[in-house]
Amino acid sequence: MITMVDETAARSRSHGLRPELLDAQAQRLGLRRYAGRCSWPTYDGAFSEALRTVKADGVTHVVFGDILFDEHRQWAEAQCAAHGLVAVEPLFGSPTGRLFDEWTASGAEAIIVTARAEFLDDSWLGRPLRAEMRDELTRLGVDPCGERGEYHTAVTSSPLFSAPIDVVHGERVLRSGCWALDLVPSNPHPHSQSAIRNPQC
Repeated sequence: MITMVDETAARSRSHGLRPELLDAQAQRLGLRRYAGRCSWPTYDGAFSEALRTVKADGVTHVVFGDILFDEHRQWAEAQCAAHGLVAVEPLFGSPTGRLFDEWTASGAEAIIVTARAEFLDDSWLGRPLRAEMRDELTRLGVDPCGERGEYHTAVTSSPLFSAPIDVVHGERVLRSGCWALDLVPSNPHPHSQSAIRNPQC
């Protein structure tokens, strides 16, 4: 499980998630987790280094969650090809409405942790994805899966997890046009930091 994090490894680079939460997700999936430290300008190089490291550890394929944009898939494929890895894009080209419906019917739970303020206000933070949200998201001009960056989620429960992750909702902030929620595992690491660092939508 490759996660790109900020320079201090205090938060994930895109979602602002705590490392304790990421560790809990990886543990419940039975995966090793690799964290690549980077700024936004150094992201590509750090991701390439992460791929080099996992390749040396025996990884042959890397799974991505892209759905809509050819440039995202092409980037993933080029990054992987440079290291002799195969990029796998199982969701690419799928209708996002169908994927939303499948997710909400699956028994899994994903909590909204960022919301782009031009589309969604802070009342959306902390809400788990539910089937009844779809019509409201559509009315607001939001892709059901947030594929244009309208929102991001953190998965706290899944049929693939060995157990759910218990979390509490922490601080809410507005930065760079995005609302962000600090999602805190119930048993935080004693050295965890409460401040949200550079949340991005």
